[in-house]
Amino acid sequence: MSTRAARKATGFRRFERWLVGLGFAVMAFVLEKVVMRSLRKAEPAEKPEELMTRISRGGEVDVDL
Repeated sequence: MSTRAARKATGFRRFERWLVGLGFAVMAFVLEKVVMRSLRKAEPAEKPEELMTRISRGGEVDVDL
């Protein structure tokens, strides 16, 4: 079975890959901006009135909320 020798990418192919990479970078930047803007505009989640931490050392714990 013979294999083809890999040829060096032509100038057009390198330009095309560079252009595709640039396009994807722009799309990622825009999507990140959209997501960050929507997160900032979202209402903050309701915070519990009191933060409670319960630690058990192996026994049963009954918690009334």
